[in-house]
Amino acid sequence: MKIIITKVIRGRSQTFSFFVNLLNRSKESKTMVEIAFLIIAIALAAFLIALIPTLLRTRRVVKEVEETVAVLRTDINVTLHQTNEILAKANVLVEDVNEKVQTIDPLFVAVADLSESVSDLNTRARHLAAKASAAGASVGKAGSAFAIGKVASKLFGKKDKKK
Repeated sequence: MKIIITKVIRGRSQTFSFFVNLLNRSKESKTMVEIAFLIIAIALAAFLIALIPTLLRTRRVVKEVEETVAVLRTDINVTLHQTNEILAKANVLVEDVNEKVQTIDPLFVAVADLSESVSDLNTRARHLAAKASAAGASVGKAGSAFAIGKVASKLFGKKDKKK
């Protein structure tokens, strides 16, 4: 074990010189150091063994994410193409509607003018009807007066003839 550790440590920075000094100590302390290294090595191995399934799952997840992103890119390209086609058709339709509205606009102006004329005609007809009603009432009064006068003249006229 000493040979492996020293081979690994040789040629490294001064950080590892502490471990080299530990290995060069007496036999009693060497066994303690070896036990400490053994415990550290076992702990590191257990950690790595526990880490391997997590890394494998992470690798699968990353692969699935990459596949999903690739599918999304193609789907987005198709969607963008279809959206551009729809926008082009919508622009054509809007232009067509604008042209037709400009063609029909004089008709709406004429209908508005006709509506105003009809409204004025209704107002004048009501005014004329009110005048005719007032005149009818005057004629009715005159007719009543004439009828009363006729009856009165018959009554007074008969008395004069009898004398």
